[in-house]
Amino acid sequence: MAALTIRNVSPTPLTLKLLERYESLSTPSPSLTSVSGITANLTNLMSNATASPTSPQLASNAESFTHQDVDIRIDPLRLNTTEIKTTERGPNETLRLTFEVDGGERYRLDVPPLKGAGSATLTALTPNPAFQFTAVYLSNSAFLTIFSTSHMGSWMRDLRDATPLSALSIPGTHNSPTCHKALPSVRCQAVGIRAQLDNGVRFFDIRVQPEAPEDPGKDGLVLVHGVFPISLTGNKYFRGLIEETEAFLRDNSSETVIISLKREGPGKATDEQLSKIVKDHYAGDNGKWWTEPRIPVLGEARGKIVLVRRFVLDESLKGEWGGQGWAINAESWAYNTPDCECPGGKVRVQDFCEVLETENIDTKIKYSSEHLDRAGGCCCVIADGRQEDQGPAPFYFNFLSASNFWKVGCWPEKIAAKLNPAMVEYLCKSHGVEGKEGDGSTGIVVCDWVGEGGDWDLVRCIVGMNTKLELRG
Repeated sequence: MAALTIRNVSPTPLTLKLLERYESLSTPSPSLTSVSGITANLTNLMSNATASPTSPQLASNAESFTHQDVDIRIDPLRLNTTEIKTTERGPNETLRLTFEVDGGERYRLDVPPLKGAGSATLTALTPNPAFQFTAVYLSNSAFLTIFSTSHMGSWMRDLRDATPLSALSIPGTHNSPTCHKALPSVRCQAVGIRAQLDNGVRFFDIRVQPEAPEDPGKDGLVLVHGVFPISLTGNKYFRGLIEETEAFLRDNSSETVIISLKREGPGKATDEQLSKIVKDHYAGDNGKWWTEPRIPVLGEARGKIVLVRRFVLDESLKGEWGGQGWAINAESWAYNTPDCECPGGKVRVQDFCEVLETENIDTKIKYSSEHLDRAGGCCCVIADGRQEDQGPAPFYFNFLSASNFWKVGCWPEKIAAKLNPAMVEYLCKSHGVEGKEGDGSTGIVVCDWVGEGGDWDLVRCIVGMNTKLELRG
């Protein structure tokens, strides 16, 4: 019988005050659910955070068979291996935990002993609660991690303006707009751009093909994935994606969105032509776009799109910004790399993408975890104004994506079904734990298939890793 370990990754001290045990029903209570739908009920739970603390299923059981007052404090960024056994009479139990924050507000969570992982929002026991928490439970190790998830649409507002953008833990998506009906090896996302933004995603990986590259008056950029369009029902365009992103930023001025842009697809367009189209038709307004070729601090980037270019510049743009060039340079990195630093030193990448057999997924998990540790080991300098003497660490791009067109088990959706839960477990149990050096950042974690069925666990875990930076403020 395993003892429960509780890790508090929120910035708020928590004290476990009460534990109760109930006989579980055959129908799971609306609490922690299985890994196949980690957060299927999370959105509904969050919108009813002040509902009755007792689920109807448990209420029908009358009384708990164990009721124990305890006093176990878990400070921010700490974990506590308790003496609480996850089960007492047998496997069919629900463990109910009641936590208290400083000031007296209480929050309740039911932990069933399910296989795999699961998550739920803690239910506030008072109206108008000051906080909102999400817990992820790993039953195979009886490990409970608690995150703050109060405002995923504007989570950057809690971080200082002087924080380098590369120091943040940022959830991103790979081939971000590929949520449409498409070839299974082309589609990488479950939901659209605005849903991603509203749920915390702040990095987009975009591939485009200029529609009329020879005509400087035309701004058409078709969204593609490799040589394929992202939709079988007609072309989708970069213009629409930018309009959605700018609308989000108008609504959430504390936020910034990083866009990595690359030329792909059929046709004879060149990188140089793409750079001119983007500059002339999209990113010419410095009030909406960050195109200086250095990593900004958060205050400089709020309300803007930060452009990372994966294309060569036209000669006319190389003299921009006092001869430094235009946009953050990520022109090239080694193909299929477990770790590569781009020329210029602004971006360091893990992009091991050729998972030719399902057995290689474990290798991908290993490389992804190692890159998380590289990012986490950095300790940023937070100072007012620009950092002239000591520049910020690079962006750590950590692509969780991989595929093999010829093998069904290695299509993006199938790989994400294994990789995403593995990354959730790693972040909860191992990343940035006490004793590890650095700020515990994840860097930019570029994901496939987040948000499917309401499952935003991986995104929430990534955002939660900003707590150390928040507490430094």
